[in-house]
Amino acid sequence: MKISTVQDLKNEYQKLASLLALRREEDAVSGKINKREILVCGGTGCMSSDSQEILANLRQEINDAGLQDTVSAHISGCFGFCEKGPIVKIFPDGVFYIEVQPADAREIIDSHIKGNQLVRRLLYEDPANPGLHLARQHEIPFYKKQLRIALRNCGLINPESMEECIAAQGYQALGKCLSEYTPKQVVDIMKASGLRGRGGGGFPTGVKWEAAYVQPMGKKYVVCNADEGDPGAFMDRSILEGDSHSIIEAMAIAAYAIGANEGYVYIRAEYPLAIKRLSKAISDASDWGLLGDNIMNTGFSFNLKLQYGAGAFVCGEETALLRSIEGGRGEPTTKPPFPAQSGLWGYPTVINNVETYANVPPIILRGAEWFSGIGSEKSKGTKVFALAGKINNVGLVEVPMGITLREIIYEIGGGVKNGKAFKAVQTGGPSGGCIDASNIDTRIDYDNLIALGSMMGSGGMIVIDEDNCMVDIAKFYLDFTVDESCGKCTPCRIGNKRLYELLEDLTQGKGTPEHLDKLKTLSQIIKDTALCGLGQTAPNPVLSTMRYFADEYHAHVHDKTCPAKVCTKLLNFVITEACIGCGRCARGCPANCISGELRKMFVIDQAKCIKCGACQDACPKQAVARQ
Repeated sequence: MKISTVQDLKNEYQKLASLLALRREEDAVSGKINKREILVCGGTGCMSSDSQEILANLRQEINDAGLQDTVSAHISGCFGFCEKGPIVKIFPDGVFYIEVQPADAREIIDSHIKGNQLVRRLLYEDPANPGLHLARQHEIPFYKKQLRIALRNCGLINPESMEECIAAQGYQALGKCLSEYTPKQVVDIMKASGLRGRGGGGFPTGVKWEAAYVQPMGKKYVVCNADEGDPGAFMDRSILEGDSHSIIEAMAIAAYAIGANEGYVYIRAEYPLAIKRLSKAISDASDWGLLGDNIMNTGFSFNLKLQYGAGAFVCGEETALLRSIEGGRGEPTTKPPFPAQSGLWGYPTVINNVETYANVPPIILRGAEWFSGIGSEKSKGTKVFALAGKINNVGLVEVPMGITLREIIYEIGGGVKNGKAFKAVQTGGPSGGCIDASNIDTRIDYDNLIALGSMMGSGGMIVIDEDNCMVDIAKFYLDFTVDESCGKCTPCRIGNKRLYELLEDLTQGKGTPEHLDKLKTLSQIIKDTALCGLGQTAPNPVLSTMRYFADEYHAHVHDKTCPAKVCTKLLNFVITEACIGCGRCARGCPANCISGELRKMFVIDQAKCIKCGACQDACPKQAVARQ
């Protein structure tokens, strides 16, 4: 198929829209269902749990039952509810099955498809109402407060089908821009929408585009930052795996707006599935005439290339990313000039991340006023978060800006695992900070998070419970930053290493009051003097944990104890009366510091104990306690 004009695109949409008709009729079906579609999650998480085999088995069962004319099974993008994957959803009845295994395919076809009986054991059971099984996605608490804009097509379309992309209004926003708007009008729409960059700093997208637009005409570039490097973050990967075409379309719109005709997607090589689907999407868009020269006979040309990253965290910083595309070492440069003025190979360059671009097509189609009506005063629209850590419902969530942390953690996330007490949430990855329980009712937006000593970042949200030591948490993030520093500037290369060493002293019982003063002073110096945003925000985990958990720092320094019983050098391992005298602890002790007689209580010599924890691991009765 070749789209030759904008009208051709509109006609093709009208012709193909019926492909998704069953999925759009979800929960509005009455009477007898004559046709069904089965979607199987094809995100990385579910694929690692055999979702491809589930799909193959479903198709085999459909064929064996002779149902090919009335039932079909397809792959889809991530549904977001990763804790309960693999997920299978059946349209048009909207039934949502969780934790499906390949062997369940026969029962789904026999019971649900042929017998019109739900497979009850595969339905979500509401923890608040044991025995209550929820059959439809919108009934499940995890989804109730979500609003999917960036993730609108993930879990709805087959990400490898160009026809389904068109049926979901793919490239309609590009056609609208090319036929109805001047480049300046596109820039103005983005400014009016209030969309801010979803990659970390939250810079207004329209302002960035305008800065490149006003540069003299000539060579310009559009770049997508798909180098998602935060621990626990998988927002961009899921969008690329589930809806690659939305990113291609948005980049083409950005190119039209600023006067560029060439773009790059910088994607980390560790995302093989995203690379595969994005590569196919680029090829399909080119074959259909939606990428390349003279798109839809409008005189606008745009070509797109992939550039693989090697996993360097610093290449998430835009100037370091551009240097890497150029073939140089991934190191940041001083600003100004900003990339919009002098970016890739010295030419004006717009660079946004995957989630930012994913918001562009719906803004063009539905209007700036619609988008700016969602969210808070200074943070418009929605934000995608990768909810992870000590949380019951690990997954990908998209919520309106202004929602509270409590709503995300307890209503969407289902609360803390194993009934433990909520202690903190880390937002913004290594560049962010830890927010304590006293601030759990904070409304999430860019400014509120910064005021709390954290940041939005790309959207990582890691929940921390009572069993975590906050000094150890800060050390974990500093260890990551030290390892990932490009080393170009002294504050980051040396300063963060010193911060890590100070924290290491605290966790080993070597901390002094001077350590606490040095941590604060050095952190502030790094924030004020590091070259790039990654270095400047690296001390945030230290400063935020010292701000909200000062008592834990003082316990490590003054009492030489770890309240959470995590830092082993500050603990004593003792054998309790639950000991049955089996001697396994003594046999497993590398320091030979445990003595006793069989069938009698054993004892640990604290003077010889190296606090390795081997005794606790070896004990079959959990009779070794940390004190």
